[in-house]
Amino acid sequence: MGAAPMTDILYRWPEAAKFGRRVPKEKFYEHGTVNTAVREKFINEVQRATWAYKLAEATINLPSTPAVPEIQVFTIDAKTDDVSEAVLGAIDKAIPFPIIFEIARHRADQPEVRMVAAHKQLGAGTPKLSPYYSTGWQPEDTLRQALPTAITLPTLYPALLQPLTPITARPGEEMSDVADRLATVRKLEREVASLERKLRTEPQLNRKVELRRTLKTKQHELEQQR
Repeated sequence: MGAAPMTDILYRWPEAAKFGRRVPKEKFYEHGTVNTAVREKFINEVQRATWAYKLAEATINLPSTPAVPEIQVFTIDAKTDDVSEAVLGAIDKAIPFPIIFEIARHRADQPEVRMVAAHKQLGAGTPKLSPYYSTGWQPEDTLRQALPTAITLPTLYPALLQPLTPITARPGEEMSDVADRLATVRKLEREVASLERKLRTEPQLNRKVELRRTLKTKQHELEQQR
């Protein structure tokens, strides 16, 4: 089985879940947990942050759990070409719910949007975040897709993130399992890339054979994780 390809997609968020509340960006860094460098990024990169939609039991009628009490959708209007992960991470840490971001950049000829999110595990203290995954940039007027079919918020959450991530969610898999598997995939991808580089530059044949064998093992492990 090959890698699950990342899909460029934007969702048609339900009208009933519309929240549309602008959040002053100072709110995310006034508590002193954000360092000066990240505060500078907020000031230089973020034009406006909008809490756009609130996917909750009360708005879309799907039961919640403590792990996924609600899912928030934030629209971030970029001042320049993009918004960095450090800014998204600060927002994610400040809001105790899973968040899906849509970043909008306003180019003269064509406004564009990308959807980006990290798998977020709630628990005591600061939420645990996986790496961020993103679609490519898409025209703002791209035809939006209906939300994936789900019967609870905890099943909707991984289904929403599925197109962004390089692995396929397995039936009955918890968010924490998905996040662990994503971390393993990232690590194995780095190891495979490193072995491929070594193989290209290795002059000795017997060492090449050994490297090729190790590479094959790692590639197999990677396939298993996906």
